[in-house]
Amino acid sequence: MSVTVLVGAQFGDEGKGKIVDYLAKDMDMVVRFQGGDNAGHTVVNDKGSFKLHLVPCGIFKDGCKALANTGMVINPDELMKELAEIEKGGVDTSLMYISSRAVILMPYHIALDSASERSGRTGIGTTKRGIGYAYADRARRNALRFENLLDLEYCRKRVEAIMPTVNAELEAKGCETFSVENIMAKVSVWAEKLSKRIVEPVSFVNKAIARGEKLLFEGQLGAMKDIDLGIYPYVTSSNPVAAYAAVSGGFPVSKIDEIVGVMKAFSSAVGDGPFPTEMDDEQSGGFRGTGNQIDDEFGARTGRARRLGWLDLPIVKFAATVNGFTSIAVCKIDKLDTYEKIKVCTGYKLNGELIDYMPSATDLYKVEPVYEVMDGWLTSTRDVREYDKLPANAKKYIELIEKYSGVPVKYIGVGPAHDEIIVR
Repeated sequence: MSVTVLVGAQFGDEGKGKIVDYLAKDMDMVVRFQGGDNAGHTVVNDKGSFKLHLVPCGIFKDGCKALANTGMVINPDELMKELAEIEKGGVDTSLMYISSRAVILMPYHIALDSASERSGRTGIGTTKRGIGYAYADRARRNALRFENLLDLEYCRKRVEAIMPTVNAELEAKGCETFSVENIMAKVSVWAEKLSKRIVEPVSFVNKAIARGEKLLFEGQLGAMKDIDLGIYPYVTSSNPVAAYAAVSGGFPVSKIDEIVGVMKAFSSAVGDGPFPTEMDDEQSGGFRGTGNQIDDEFGARTGRARRLGWLDLPIVKFAATVNGFTSIAVCKIDKLDTYEKIKVCTGYKLNGELIDYMPSATDLYKVEPVYEVMDGWLTSTRDVREYDKLPANAKKYIELIEKYSGVPVKYIGVGPAHDEIIVR
């Protein structure tokens, strides 16, 4: 094994941080390949509990390189804050690197995002972190990249060229404008603090692959939030699917050996959009918790209570189809321990007819979930570390996932901690 890609199989928040942290023990490099600080990966290990938004979860393994790669939009202030918090926990961050081609998320991106959400005209439930606007500037070639921090004279010329357009949009949305000096003051600080971490990413990654190093590419969010394949427009602004690791990383897709899809044993979502198996608050209480535990169902970034529902296997199968999973990790099966009956969606009816494809977001609002009701196991799985010792009905649940998705379940999470896992 040389290159493994790990991605979400649902709407995000599936438990990817836990699985990346577990797999990182065997890795030489862990790479984030898309997204920004709009979502979080929660990691619980012997160093403590951490909520990471930009730093790859491999940062906790001694000697493992961590790369925030091309394809990401990175708020330098948030990155520096996150690194400081990790270092406060006694973690060495000297092997944390940043792609020179990664886009810098600017203060005005956040202002524009917040204004759009407030207006309600284009509100889709974003985290107001500026992610979409940073990606939009990348597409219209108005973005700054981390390579610009290495040449401040050229960077100033770029800022001077960009700001008239940026300020016109800010004024149109009723926001305060930014001067060139405002921006360059920040840029100078970022250059001082982060320049030594910036690398040329294509050679950095390809040389590591050529040396036979083990690389893990870590995705953010999940397949249903992919800008092209997800529940558009209620999606993120990048591609959190496995193939994008190669596209943004600048290496051949043929180099990918394994693709791990991470899913919860139930469904959750944050933000607006269709959610066929969503429960009401009373039904979902057993999944959510109170917010006092690290694995309770509240957003790692926003703190918002997640929308919760029964497991939706058509979504998992769709994610397996578009990603090509070689294995699946099922997290939080312990959250089902107290349910006498467990519902699982095994299909959709649209206009009274069973369908065999993933419909558009508009039609996904209209589908009727087809449920299979399974018996629960009514016993704790938190201390189980071997598959054969799982309750019989828990194993039936795992086997249903395998049968429907066509992918073997290799990892089963039975709690938030690093070692609360079953490996088959």
